[in-house]
Amino acid sequence: MKFTCTCILFFFISLTAFSQQVTISGKITDQQNKAIPFASVYIKNTTKGTSANSEGEYILQLKPGAYEVQFKAVGYKQESRKVNLAASQSVNVILNDETYQLNNVVVKAGGEDPAYAIIRKAIKKRKAHLNEVSAYTAEVYIKGLQKLLAAPKKFMGFDIQKAARENGLDSNRRGIVYLSESESKYSFERPDKVHEEMISSKVSGSNRAFSFNRASDLRVNFYDNIQDWGGLSNRPLISPIADNALFYYNYKYIGFSVENGETIDKIKVIPKRGYDACFQGYIYILEDSWRIYSLDFFITKKQNLNFVDTLRINEQFFPASKDAWMPSSLKFEFTAGFLAFKIGGYFISIYKDYDLAPTFNKKEFNEVLKITRGINKKDSAFWEQERPIPLTDEEKTDYKKKEILAKKRESKPYLDSLDKVNNHFKPSDLLLNGYHHRNRYNHEFYNLDPVLTAIHFNTVEGFAINYGALYSKQIDSLNNRYLVIGAKAGYGFSDHKFNGSINAVVPAGQYTLGFGGGSEIIDLNNHTPISPLVNSLYSLFERENYEKLYQKQFVAASISTRITGGWKASAAAEWANRTWLPNSSSYSFFNPGNKDYTSNNPLTPNQDAPLFAENQSFKLTFRTTYDFSNKYETYPNGRRYLPSEYPTIGFTYTKGVKGVLGSDVDYDVVSADVSKSDINMGIFGKTSFYIGAGKFLNNNSIFYPDYKQFSGNQILFYKSGINSFLLLNYYNFSTYTEYIEGHLEHNFSGFILNKIPLIRKLKLQEIVDVNYLTTPTLKNYAELGFGIQYLNFRLMYGKSFNSGSNTNSAVRLGISF
Repeated sequence: MKFTCTCILFFFISLTAFSQQVTISGKITDQQNKAIPFASVYIKNTTKGTSANSEGEYILQLKPGAYEVQFKAVGYKQESRKVNLAASQSVNVILNDETYQLNNVVVKAGGEDPAYAIIRKAIKKRKAHLNEVSAYTAEVYIKGLQKLLAAPKKFMGFDIQKAARENGLDSNRRGIVYLSESESKYSFERPDKVHEEMISSKVSGSNRAFSFNRASDLRVNFYDNIQDWGGLSNRPLISPIADNALFYYNYKYIGFSVENGETIDKIKVIPKRGYDACFQGYIYILEDSWRIYSLDFFITKKQNLNFVDTLRINEQFFPASKDAWMPSSLKFEFTAGFLAFKIGGYFISIYKDYDLAPTFNKKEFNEVLKITRGINKKDSAFWEQERPIPLTDEEKTDYKKKEILAKKRESKPYLDSLDKVNNHFKPSDLLLNGYHHRNRYNHEFYNLDPVLTAIHFNTVEGFAINYGALYSKQIDSLNNRYLVIGAKAGYGFSDHKFNGSINAVVPAGQYTLGFGGGSEIIDLNNHTPISPLVNSLYSLFERENYEKLYQKQFVAASISTRITGGWKASAAAEWANRTWLPNSSSYSFFNPGNKDYTSNNPLTPNQDAPLFAENQSFKLTFRTTYDFSNKYETYPNGRRYLPSEYPTIGFTYTKGVKGVLGSDVDYDVVSADVSKSDINMGIFGKTSFYIGAGKFLNNNSIFYPDYKQFSGNQILFYKSGINSFLLLNYYNFSTYTEYIEGHLEHNFSGFILNKIPLIRKLKLQEIVDVNYLTTPTLKNYAELGFGIQYLNFRLMYGKSFNSGSNTNSAVRLGISF
């Protein structure tokens, strides 16, 4: 009874508190009565506020009381309204164009523009403003919208008109394709620690999905020297107030205005060179403190943008304390086009309730993002209360229309109808594209490989087919894990050998189990440095049979897991019967130069002598890696660990066990490696490296497939990888003793090449490779390469020094895809 009374009392208190919320709403327009999109609305001397929508409409939830409401937008004079809210009110506001005074500034011919003096002061204060807030928390509302602005009726045989109709677009294939809102609690601590907890999420057209909106993705700080926006731009962008900004920008003083007793200077920023990684637009600087008041920038394809043609950035600040100004709103607006398609959209974030002196748990920042189950189930009443930016009529219609579509899409009859259409079998598809059968409701997928890609040629099998099929089923929806079973069957038309294998991946709690077995004809080099397709082309057209093969009949099992954080471990066991195979075909379409095929023994290319005797092998392999990462993201379906800023260290031990199931091998090999990809070097691009070393502790009984192999290359088409060589022979330098290898790749991200007009036009990037290897038979081997990434064109020079007196050198052209 006491519990019941407490609940009733709590209910009435909550109801009273809820009923005390009132709203101020209205529309913000200019002097021509045109809506001002995304104008800012804030309560003076607080961090509580909102933004208007794309039609200038705003709404702000407040408790009853007296307030001074400020309305502002870039390019307009700020307006204030004093309101006494006892009930909800409507306040429409007209903003006048801002007039900027020059204050009798005279620029003499050849003299320096006054903007430069202001920018120099802003640059001088840049670091102080960057570090004035060491930590903070804030509540962030994010809204994302993308619209299809134009599209053809059909594209490459796909019915765009039908797809548009099914996704709620109009008859002209225009309309909203993505609309989402989210609320997050965002925490930050310098220099780069973040924690974001998504509180609510809403995605138009899906009752199950979570918003892609991330406050951390929208975090920009123009007090940093460079703006590195990941995959959005191929190059980091230079801030207009960076320490070296005067090398990249010209500035023009537009004038000043006064708001709330503060003088604000408006300055136009102009890149010195059209293709530099720079912004264009306007920056507004507060005099005396020389901090950013607001900015309105844009960048285009000239700045090597990915995905979009033009990106506009608008950011506004407000005082969160006496000495610190923080972002109040940030908007990214973009347009993009591809062939006959054109899209446009924006992401806008609204910040409120800053705490500039938070107390954090030491481990709080290990979890970078937290999304819990149920946050996407908030009803419309919740969003009406919490949404700071009112929906436009178009957005309201989109939510309603797609809510009906979402319920339909999640029903079994609808999913079955989709499967019936998409699972339709045509013999021509099996030949060219394979056959895919999907059961969406039961989360099952079947795949049959294309017949044409299963056909290949090599000198061991002749023309052969290696046909594959795959089955997968989601067995753990909470952690999004799948049972996967694959099978392959093959036949060589020259050696008349049948082969077949089966493999499976089985999730088991925190472990992943792997099983496999059968008979396969595989590459002697376990890196498979040349693909069957490429080898087929070289063999049939150039009469060069680079691929060397053997038959393996095997049974294998493995287990892998994440022990904790960035520490992973795996173990595997395999029994195999290995048989070397001779060539059985000398066929080719052409024979340029009247050449003969080499033997299937890479060490005796002119004689088909067995490379090794038939043998049995039982080996155990243990591997562990650690990447020093303790950061992760938590989703309703599990935890995802993030890459570390530090290198990954790996250790591997393989034991060939003699006598088990007739095993002939007896060896022990240990190896260690250190690697890191895409190390950010700022405007100088990104660097990747790999260093590995290993030693056979004993090699009492060992065969060629047990040797340490290297990922080499002997052809025009280069298979790229962090530990790949461009000139190294595929097989000749494999070792059964010891080795050291090192690889360094640097991508200059266009920093140097952007001075060349042709390179600028093609948006290319500069790459340098250095590769090194030493083994007992290859005393010193080095490669130095320079190339252009997007054309994947590289001219390489390599020189090998053998243990004897002879040396071999080569210059080779490499092209990678």
